[in-house]
Amino acid sequence: MKVFHNTKHRIFLTSWVSINSTEVSETQITQPRQQRFRFDILQPLRQKIDSVQVSDRQLAHRLCQVIPAQCPFERDVKLFGKTLFHIPPMCKLNPLYEEVVGLRFRALCYLADECGEDVTMYC
Repeated sequence: MKVFHNTKHRIFLTSWVSINSTEVSETQITQPRQQRFRFDILQPLRQKIDSVQVSDRQLAHRLCQVIPAQCPFERDVKLFGKTLFHIPPMCKLNPLYEEVVGLRFRALCYLADECGEDVTMYC
């Protein structure tokens, strides 16, 4: 059987694998690449929003009015009674979505628990 030099070289490169155990640490094996080098530029802003203490009735009312209960962009586009397409809620694309919704929830809880108000008008 005649094997060309180029074929031998390809077989050698594709079948040869070597891992040096001193070069690979345990954290590199267990953590995905994205989590190891992740830097969150919005982290200070997230902490600032999370640290807001709702202890004023006017502030709680203003927060509940400004932050919507559901995404205002979600729509069904209809023409002559037929749905052409659906625009999904884009609020989840907001990188601060969880913190803003949490702030609204804290404001609602303050109004209901501390002030004894009915918060069903904000839902």
